[in-house]
Amino acid sequence: MPLLNESLREAARRSGLCWLATVDAKGQPNVSPKEVWAVFDDQHVVVANIASPVSARNIAQQPQVCLSFVDVFVQKGFKLKGSAHEVLAADSAFAFWAAPLLAMVGQCFVIHSVLVIRVTSVAPIVAPSYRFYPDETTEASQIASAMRAYKVHPAPQEKP
Repeated sequence: MPLLNESLREAARRSGLCWLATVDAKGQPNVSPKEVWAVFDDQHVVVANIASPVSARNIAQQPQVCLSFVDVFVQKGFKLKGSAHEVLAADSAFAFWAAPLLAMVGQCFVIHSVLVIRVTSVAPIVAPSYRFYPDETTEASQIASAMRAYKVHPAPQEKP
């Protein structure tokens, strides 16, 4: 079974942001949000370097990373650990790795490079309510709670 299976891919599609954790050569951590990212295949996640000089520099010094994402409404997601490398825009492999990211941004952003993560482990992220109150916690109840907290409402359904 692939590490990055279809349920993980679907959860990634529902998550707007991911958080990429890197470490510099002195062991100082850095966590930054990434808006343009995608599950590339069964082993790789790609992240657009639009404004990420610290992440790129840290990966060059220390390739171990952790990428996390959560669907804020159902309050479930995944933590992916692995090793990353940077593919610069001038590199011959850039078009290959950047393809899904370029499709997402069009002309809105310049992608300076792609941070390619080879995922070696996957762990679920689940809100504590699912564990501590399993009889009353459902995805529907979590969505309703999040909508109240964020003061949002479901989009009206289109009529056929």
